[in-house]
Amino acid sequence: MLEKAIIGMASLRLMSGSIEIIAALLILKFNQVEKALVINSGLALVGPLVLLLTTTIGLVGMADRISMWKITWIFTGVLCIYIGARQ
Repeated sequence: MLEKAIIGMASLRLMSGSIEIIAALLILKFNQVEKALVINSGLALVGPLVLLLTTTIGLVGMADRISMWKITWIFTGVLCIYIGARQ
């Protein structure tokens, strides 16, 4: 039987992948660079949110097996990714 955290994480990733595919199809349909950039900008919001949510779900699922110190380090790493990816 699958853990709830695994189902949640996989569901979010499937949803994220579906959004990416739909966005690619919309870019092809509109066939305009301006609209493609708007669609791509929307995806820039989805990716980090999915990363944060899946990480949070995974850590909650492991909370009884991992120390608070390690959880803090993991969130610090995710924060570093966000800071490093900012433009």
